[in-house]
Amino acid sequence: MAAHPKALDLKTVWLFSSCTTSELRKIRGQLEEAHVPAEKVLVEEGTIGREFFLIVNGTAIVTRNGKKVASLGPGAYFGELALLDRRPRSASVTSETDMDVLVLSQRQFNGVLDLVPAITHKLLSAMAARLRESDSKAFH
Repeated sequence: MAAHPKALDLKTVWLFSSCTTSELRKIRGQLEEAHVPAEKVLVEEGTIGREFFLIVNGTAIVTRNGKKVASLGPGAYFGELALLDRRPRSASVTSETDMDVLVLSQRQFNGVLDLVPAITHKLLSAMAARLRESDSKAFH
């Protein structure tokens, strides 16, 4: 039997690791649970993003221009870039296995950023790291 999605300890997720117990409770209250069957497209490259996803269990594949660029597992998150800049998704993410995810809508995501400013700093750090990694691949 699969673990209940809310059983994920948000403190173990890098994005939320510096949050206080009170902040984690606020975040948890905004998250919606979803079960995703294998081979379901969660976000599609080029479409406008409306959700942020956090993987509780299962795995997903990230593709860009039809090529696999990454695998994601429990504790990984995706979808934040499209919510931050309201531009089309930069990649597609498809469930590789059955998955349990926690989801924030655009409105909930913005609310969490307002409630827990530390997350904004973590997202900026993560985006900077992704940009540097992307640049190093492009220039080497």
